[in-house]
Amino acid sequence: MLYAPTIDKERSGHMSPNYTNHTVKTVKQTRLEVGSWKLEGRSSQIRQFITLLISNLQSPTSKWWFNRAVPWLYALVIGGIELLVGLVNAQVGLILHFILLFVLLAHAVVLFTRGTKGKTGPNILGYNFYLTLTLVPFIRILSLSMPLVSFSLPYWYLIVGTPLFAAAFLVIRLTGYHARDIYWQVKNLPLQLALGFIGLPLGIIEFHILHPAPLIKTFNFAQIWLPALILLIFTGLAEELIFRGILQKSAGEYLKKRMALFYVSFLFAVMHITHLVTLDVFFVFGVALVFALLVWKTNSLLGVTLAHGLTNIILYLISPFFL
Repeated sequence: MLYAPTIDKERSGHMSPNYTNHTVKTVKQTRLEVGSWKLEGRSSQIRQFITLLISNLQSPTSKWWFNRAVPWLYALVIGGIELLVGLVNAQVGLILHFILLFVLLAHAVVLFTRGTKGKTGPNILGYNFYLTLTLVPFIRILSLSMPLVSFSLPYWYLIVGTPLFAAAFLVIRLTGYHARDIYWQVKNLPLQLALGFIGLPLGIIEFHILHPAPLIKTFNFAQIWLPALILLIFTGLAEELIFRGILQKSAGEYLKKRMALFYVSFLFAVMHITHLVTLDVFFVFGVALVFALLVWKTNSLLGVTLAHGLTNIILYLISPFFL
């Protein structure tokens, strides 16, 4: 045991008379030995415990596991807050998302500070990852805190998406990512356009899962073109840029590419918990995983952006009138 009193033993293995003297001493007089350190007193025990804990976390094996466990803990916290928003109280959820946002920012700053002290190391990658992760609670903070009641439904996405784009580009600037790093490029245009049509069956399937009300009152071109454009840019492009672009890049560097595909897809799915439809969460996870794979293989966000936008157009603007 690390904290057992020091025992003097003879070579025969029997305890010396000094053992009795140690047992009657007070806690403050108790002598502790851990490795080559000898500490005395209750406060020293606490300091010793903290020091050993930090040392263990800094060991190569423990640190490797620790660095990979914490992102998943944050993801579970995000899922728990989303459940709270959907089932219990949106205001409490908003406060918790604010707290989480500041915790993630603090985590990123700590890693950045440590990373700049050394020439190289995983801390800069950790800084980039946790900085980009702040965009996830920020999405919900915007949707819950902005005054949207006086606006028609299609414009909600425009109002929330505008500051979200600003935050995303700020994160891109702070991380130093280039356009190609976050798949902001066009490669094999015919393939990307073809991938966009995946959104047609996806929108129909999700409509049968959620059965949402239409975002417009009547179905005609004059009513539909602007909401469709808003959905394409402020849901399709914005969400793909954040999840399959920025987050997939940072998570791919910090957690490795294959794990990043599952991690980002999990985050995207839990952000749909507020629909309170379990089947939809699993459906979204599957779609997100396919989108992540497509981006990884094609090195472009264009195809999944078109597919995502078309999915929402079918879901909210077309299917409610015909299905």
